[in-house]
Amino acid sequence: MDTLLILLGLLLILAGYVWLVMQAFSRSLFWGLASLVPPLALLFVLRHWTQARRAMVLGGLGCIPLVVGLALLAAHDSARLEAILRLDWLRPEPAAKPELAIQLRGELNGKPFAPEQADLIDGVLSLREGQDFYAHREVRVRLPATVGGPLRLDVLPNDSGTLPEVEISWLVPGQDLPEAVRLARGYSLHLDLAPEAPNRMVGAFHLVLPAQMRTTLSGKVELYTNHLRYRDGQVDTRVDSQDTLAYVVRDYLQRRFARRDIDLAQLPRLDTRKPAPDVPISFSVGGEAQTLSLTLAKTETRGWQVKGDKYPRLVDAPAPAPARPSTQAVEPTAGQPHSAPETGVVALQRLQAAPERFANRSMRVQTEQGRTAEGVFVGLDADGRLVIRHSLSGAGEASYVLRPSEVVRIELLVR
Repeated sequence: MDTLLILLGLLLILAGYVWLVMQAFSRSLFWGLASLVPPLALLFVLRHWTQARRAMVLGGLGCIPLVVGLALLAAHDSARLEAILRLDWLRPEPAAKPELAIQLRGELNGKPFAPEQADLIDGVLSLREGQDFYAHREVRVRLPATVGGPLRLDVLPNDSGTLPEVEISWLVPGQDLPEAVRLARGYSLHLDLAPEAPNRMVGAFHLVLPAQMRTTLSGKVELYTNHLRYRDGQVDTRVDSQDTLAYVVRDYLQRRFARRDIDLAQLPRLDTRKPAPDVPISFSVGGEAQTLSLTLAKTETRGWQVKGDKYPRLVDAPAPAPARPSTQAVEPTAGQPHSAPETGVVALQRLQAAPERFANRSMRVQTEQGRTAEGVFVGLDADGRLVIRHSLSGAGEASYVLRPSEVVRIELLVR
């Protein structure tokens, strides 16, 4: 409303000034040319008030909505009013600071490549150039499994075994779909990435494809590890993504049940362009499966939220002091052989109940998507996810993180 009043006032003042100039030209060519300069136009008003008074009245009427609009703007958004009075709108806008610090040098398919977006989500590292649905140029590295924690990987052209798959794609002028090339081996890749709070990884990236592909990249990258975005240290719930909706629902359930051990199943794919009424939510509280139907809606100020959410913020209880481990060693009974290590299939609930019993054991985990993660079991992270350390071909080593909800089979191995 304030903007409309300000525009109306300015239009009336401008119309009054144009009318005044027309009256001055009707008087004489000299006064018309002089009235094009505002100070001399005031002189025309003083000398010929009878002829100029109606134009001045119209301009004066324009001052009323202008003053009212400025007063309303000052009451609601004083900073914006100050910017208008300082004539900030006349100055060129500063260049937008990129979200990620990507410092890569090289080319893709023989053309300079300057990625603007980068992420490492669900085991796929992606570097994209362009904001359209199809990237103008893109590099994808598909790792064997989901990665959690630091990642160091070195692949040489002669390496064999289970290696990441590299894909490059580019849009050709005049075509709707991009061209793409995939490589399973025969390339050089170096990754040395370290996690950085809250949801980023930073480190070195080096990729060299066969000479005929004219693709080389080298430098430092910064990548997102999920689709959450943060503002002032808090999740920005105004961002439209499935991860944002999952965060909002999980936070709501934790506050509703006043506990942190909420295992949320995968949400159905939702259209973030409109409210989502009656969304079926499957989750478990302390291992007990439950379902709810929630309504998700978005506001300009608070972003996405669950309709009817009035539950207070959840305050974590202080962690108990860790018990001092016993220093007394347990010796095997004379003549009693040491028990052989356990092998075979183990239940997920058993591993979750006593993860320390299976620490440093080799295991093979199969997920519901058909992927297989094989390596040494490290333990459970703070969110209850399985962490497996896996040595890749060459000098590479990676840590895979698997959610309990996607695990279908766990098999202990003997090494």
